[in-house]
Amino acid sequence: MVCQAIEKYSFSPERRAVPTSSDRMLQKSLSTNTDVIIYDLEDSVPPSDKGSARERLRTFLHSKNPAELPRPERTAVRLNSIHTPFFEDDITQALRIPSLRTLVLPKVNSALDLHHVTRQIYTHYKLTFSAQPAEQPLQLVASIESARSLLNLREIAAWQSEYGAQLGGKLVALLFAAEDYCADTSIIRTKSRQELLYTRSKIAITAKAYGLNAIDMVCVNYKDLEYLKEECEDGRRLGFNGKQAIHPTQVDVIQSTFVPTDKAEILRAARILHRMERAHSSQRGAIGLELEDGGKEMIDAPMIKQAENIVRTAMSAGLKIPEISH
Repeated sequence: MVCQAIEKYSFSPERRAVPTSSDRMLQKSLSTNTDVIIYDLEDSVPPSDKGSARERLRTFLHSKNPAELPRPERTAVRLNSIHTPFFEDDITQALRIPSLRTLVLPKVNSALDLHHVTRQIYTHYKLTFSAQPAEQPLQLVASIESARSLLNLREIAAWQSEYGAQLGGKLVALLFAAEDYCADTSIIRTKSRQELLYTRSKIAITAKAYGLNAIDMVCVNYKDLEYLKEECEDGRRLGFNGKQAIHPTQVDVIQSTFVPTDKAEILRAARILHRMERAHSSQRGAIGLELEDGGKEMIDAPMIKQAENIVRTAMSAGLKIPEISH
């Protein structure tokens, strides 16, 4: 699963992957409070079970009353890579799911991989729709998993469908798959995460440069919630919007860390916006904001943007924004 905002839908900083090889896990997904549920056809399914898992997911989603299923904006499917023999059947089956809004695409090494995916989407729409497809474009999440994908990161992030978003899908996020990346690059992952700092920073910044969301790596030690919180805080500082989860115990920690739950942080942002509104009405472009220790910090346009981001995220998460009257 993952946590983060995908496109214009509700704030969702956490996404959790659900193995489609298990009927029990599929049923359990109906009661999870994760922001986005990723029904996984890839790594959690052995090669011998790919076809059965695909059919199991189809049966599960079609046998339920729509009211029982997760909202469409919370539903995603992770396909097998285009470089596998499973991809075409995966995407054909996935595109038949009425509630599907998001495809997670593993092992995207270049923009050419995304072109291959969009041709499949376009062909499906042309064969099955006499009119336009759904009002919202199908959302695509590119998973960054190799040295080659990191070298091609800019062209991946800049990709747009040659058929337009409505008929070919729209890239909305970059997702970092750290374990696959380490396997490909021979990087040794440690608890310090120092060896992944460059890669994570580049993914987060490139995503933001192209208006995409950035989804941080899985914390594989799912029982150490203190370490998970530290890793979440680290990811948020680097600019990630959310994080993948592999176990239900991780969900609450991720959700609470990727939103500004610190009352002081939200209060400071609200005060900045209030003071700057007053300053602008007086034709002033910068102000001094009093600090609790008696000091003062200079507030100008860049800090206003940061404050707006904090308030917007807090509001999306349903948090109360304090009213400032002075």
